[in-house]
Amino acid sequence: MRIGVSGPHGTGKTTLVEDLCERLAGHVPVDEPFVLLEEEGYGFEHPPSVEDYWAQYSRCVRSLCSPAPRVVFDRTPLDFLAYLAALGADVGAAADPLALRSALASLDLLVIVPISHETERVLPRAELPRLRAAMNDALLDLIHDDPLGVCRGVRTIELRGPLEGRVAAVIAALPRPGEDAKRRGSGESRTRPGA
Repeated sequence: MRIGVSGPHGTGKTTLVEDLCERLAGHVPVDEPFVLLEEEGYGFEHPPSVEDYWAQYSRCVRSLCSPAPRVVFDRTPLDFLAYLAALGADVGAAADPLALRSALASLDLLVIVPISHETERVLPRAELPRLRAAMNDALLDLIHDDPLGVCRGVRTIELRGPLEGRVAAVIAALPRPGEDAKRRGSGESRTRPGA
């Protein structure tokens, strides 16, 4: 299975990625683009600039285009488009919809981890709260409204419930053998906001 986990910073994505890899035999985590780019020598501003988010977007698209069959990605390109939108960038004019659609179509499941009552109650307070909230709203708009036309047919689950139930909710949402090809071929997607 290929799983992508998206959401604003401070919502427990990395922990979820690690927990999923422990539960799913043979699966390995793919670090978020910020980590990958730093390892490759990229120098980020603090806070990241618009150019830094575009660099992460491009790196994330490249990561998703890798052929690895059993991976859990810590972030998807949608995250960086949402950060860019939150900063006022025109993501529709600059993003390559074909490359983005191909990257997202490589996933068996897109997991959205938005800001929720549970994340705010349980997890430590995150940096840059205004940017985080604006990114959260932009991400949900990108997924639910799909203005770029790239989410159609992508199996999706949105996690808002207790943190301890996240792994089980994701595993329950994974396609069963033979179901994946049928679902992708029909263009159907599934969003479960209350999971």
